Amino acid sequence: MDELSLLRRARDRIDREYAQPLDVADLARTAHLSAGHFTRRFRAVFGETPYGYLLTRRIERAKTLLRRGDLSVTEVCVQVGATSLGSFSASFSALVGESPSAYRARDHRAAAVIPGCVTRRLGQPVRFREAGRGRSF
Repeated sequence: MDELSLLRRARDRIDREYAQPLDVADLARTAHLSAGHFTRRFRAVFGETPYGYLLTRRIERAKTLLRRGDLSVTEVCVQVGATSLGSFSASFSALVGESPSAYRARDHRAAAVIPGCVTRRLGQPVRFREAGRGRSF
């Protein structure tokens, strides 16, 4: 299996298991690479570190759960695999531009008619939209 396929396998694992505790060494084993080499190659191929990708995936999922409005911020924090409400809130605020509570309180009914694929693209954290580079798989 070539390196790109192995990196995709690790990325796909993050997509599937984002709510589980994942560390770089374990993900590197999925790609049959050392942790350092895995991190460098992952960043070169996907534009961000494995941890950054995991954090982004968790925040994207948190936004979806918060838009539903039936879970508290704490419940969403636990469901996406964050271990600390404080660090989850800080990461969410840094990437989204508002706190999870403020995001949850907003009216999201207008977004309900937008197809999921468009919502996902528009819902990417600001750092990707501003840089003009979305992840394309």
